Amino acid sequence: MNHKDERSLEPSAPLAGQQVGNEEYEQRSVVDKPNPVLTPHYGGFWMRVWAYLFDVLVIAAINGLLVYPVFRIIGIANDGGMFSVVNIVTTITYFAYFVLMTKFLGQTLGKMIFGLKVITLKREDLGWSTVVFRELIGRYIHTALVILTFPLYLVVAFTPKKQGIHDFIADTTVIHERTVLVKPAMN
Repeated sequence: MNHKDERSLEPSAPLAGQQVGNEEYEQRSVVDKPNPVLTPHYGGFWMRVWAYLFDVLVIAAINGLLVYPVFRIIGIANDGGMFSVVNIVTTITYFAYFVLMTKFLGQTLGKMIFGLKVITLKREDLGWSTVVFRELIGRYIHTALVILTFPLYLVVAFTPKKQGIHDFIADTTVIHERTVLVKPAMN
């Protein structure tokens, strides 16, 4: 073998023409193609509505299977009053479901089915204060203002990060947990 052939077979000594070509390609790709920006795929209005409706069905099932039968066995009837024991317990079930599921799993069963998850805007873990503000106080505002509930939920459709009033209260949002959006980087 001649000296030129031996040198070209060495892995540490690539051919000069190939090296220059690769460097030109790398420089061109960095300049011509800016790095894409990955942004969260925020959960939109309709996805969140369907998840919420599923959660309401789960809560109704919990109340129907556990709360109402226990009160019938005990002999406490639901007199239909707003502050009856049964109504208070079902209200506690409603709020406890959202608070506990969001705190420990970051999502309710409805959100799990639709691939949604609650996150803080600072990407921190969901703390108790955040969850209580979002799920207890924020949800109470939505529930207490029955007439305004639908318009309040419409806020989700028109905010950039798809936040509801309760998200603004707790500095949170809802994202699709398995997807991100790829946007070209601005120069």
